[in-house]
Amino acid sequence: MNNSGKVAKYFIPKPFSVDNTIVVCDNLDLPVGEIRIRQGGGSAGHRGLASFMNELSSGDFIRIYIGIGRPSKGLSVIDHVLGRAEGDEKEALQKSIARAQQMIIRYIHGSSIQELANEFHSKHSH
Repeated sequence: MNNSGKVAKYFIPKPFSVDNTIVVCDNLDLPVGEIRIRQGGGSAGHRGLASFMNELSSGDFIRIYIGIGRPSKGLSVIDHVLGRAEGDEKEALQKSIARAQQMIIRYIHGSSIQELANEFHSKHSH
């Protein structure tokens, strides 16, 4: 996962517009099931995003973050990130993935990042 940006060369022709590339990734700082969209920025320590930034030579791509929350006490970050969600957490993640898909489709059909953020960042979108 930490080298996930390596796939970019297989799917993104050169030259291309990085600002229309969408990367969907997990985010420990968002509660489970929350989603966020933004364009550009740094990696914030996310190694997968850093890999994409390195491969694309830019951080200007669109990011859709899916919240996975912080690990419970006694569980390592690695085990949390790579572990399987169960019960309510699994259901919340499935719903957030479906909302991320809707977000991508809406973007492709012309919605702006700001419009998507206004609609999908709402706590009522669960």
